Amino acid sequence: MTTVDIVLRYATPPTEAVTFALAKSREVYGIRRLCFDRDAHTLRVEYDATRLNAPAVIQLVRSAGLQVIEEVPLALPPVAPEPASAA
Repeated sequence: MTTVDIVLRYATPPTEAVTFALAKSREVYGIRRLCFDRDAHTLRVEYDATRLNAPAVIQLVRSAGLQVIEEVPLALPPVAPEPASAA
């Protein structure tokens, strides 16, 4: 098993119906955990990458009714070193 996290930013807070639909998505083989960060408007989904991939997880969340805006990168891109100044 290869556990992967994906963080998705959503537009509007989930309704009760969407929350129940997302809870049922845990029954999908490969979905391990769902965790909301209501302040950041994000949903973190932990899944088994040997069973699912990111587009499948995003489609599953959208089919539950959550309006996904974007996938949030988990790591910052590397910072390019500044050129040395001639002294």
